[in-house]
Amino acid sequence: MGEVMSRQKIGLWSLVGGVALIFAWVAMTQGPLAPVKVTVEKIQTGNLSSGVFGVGTLKARRSYNLAPTVTGRVKSVLVDQGDQVVAGQVLAEMDPVDLNEKLAGSQRVIEKAANSILASEAQLSEAQSRMNTLSATFIRYEELRARGFISQEMFDAKQHERNAASAALSAATANLAAAREELARAQADMRGVGKLHTQTRLFSPVNGVIVARLAEPGSTIASGQVVLQIIDPSSLWVETRIAQKQAGRVRIGQEAEIVLRSQPQSPLTGKVERVDMISDTVTEERIVNVSFANNRPESGIGEYAEVTIRLPDLSNARTIPSAAVKRADKQDGVWVLQNKGVQFRPVKIGATTMDGRTQILDGLGDDDTVIVYSQQPLRPGLDVKIVPRLVQG
Repeated sequence: MGEVMSRQKIGLWSLVGGVALIFAWVAMTQGPLAPVKVTVEKIQTGNLSSGVFGVGTLKARRSYNLAPTVTGRVKSVLVDQGDQVVAGQVLAEMDPVDLNEKLAGSQRVIEKAANSILASEAQLSEAQSRMNTLSATFIRYEELRARGFISQEMFDAKQHERNAASAALSAATANLAAAREELARAQADMRGVGKLHTQTRLFSPVNGVIVARLAEPGSTIASGQVVLQIIDPSSLWVETRIAQKQAGRVRIGQEAEIVLRSQPQSPLTGKVERVDMISDTVTEERIVNVSFANNRPESGIGEYAEVTIRLPDLSNARTIPSAAVKRADKQDGVWVLQNKGVQFRPVKIGATTMDGRTQILDGLGDDDTVIVYSQQPLRPGLDVKIVPRLVQG
């Protein structure tokens, strides 16, 4: 009986020991004490083809908002969305109210001023003729008075007549000048009324397309309120937002590919037309305007588009997977394999490609091995185990 009990104890302790060994093995290889599984890659050197990606909005570089300069009621709108228009074409009219009557009144004032000029010119001619006659008579009277043939009273009377004729000539000259000034004022008033009348009609400033009709006949609108919007279809481009980190190598003239949301299967070619000098400090983005190289798209203004700008290739570029670049303590860096542990090393990065490669400018040697993916967050000195790939589970 005792021998049987002893064998049972030995078997039990053997079982416990085996379980303990299995638990220890699992803890050391698969559990929290096991090395962290990682994938690694060495730095690569070669030509780097890079590009910049951004999302933008289809807009017109040259867009025009047509609005009246005075408050009034819309009389007629002669065009609609999508209509082709030419420069100088009348597109809409405002109710002129009493401008037609004012224009007719100004015309009559001009006619009256013109008649006043004719009358003043006749008066001036008469005064000039009278002045010439009296001047000649006065000269003869001076000679007669000098010889004593006429009395002083007769001479003074003739001199008075000459002075009166001179005053009448001056008055006629002044009247003619005043009549001409009145005509000029009336003509200026008529031009002013004419301009107001012209401003009741909205003309197209360019050859373009109507993209918005914002008022209908009979509606009252305020001064400056937009009635129609026109764009120059040849000036369409994509206002693209590019991250500041990627915008440094973007230059005017670089080729681009544009994919409109309405035409995802038909990429269009384009080129960088303008790079804004001012960046958005909130979103940390820069506006890059990309124009269409060939045909303009048949899309609506405001449509979203995806833009890929091709950048010049970099020769002898040293690169690593972008997934290996981490951000810690406000600096870029990578986890480097060192013996069986890891160490975080700050690096200076350059261009980043859309296929997941990042240029390393400084901080890594050609023989360094960087950690691309890890099973869990890393820390200095942590034991790691290199695997071909990480299995999600």
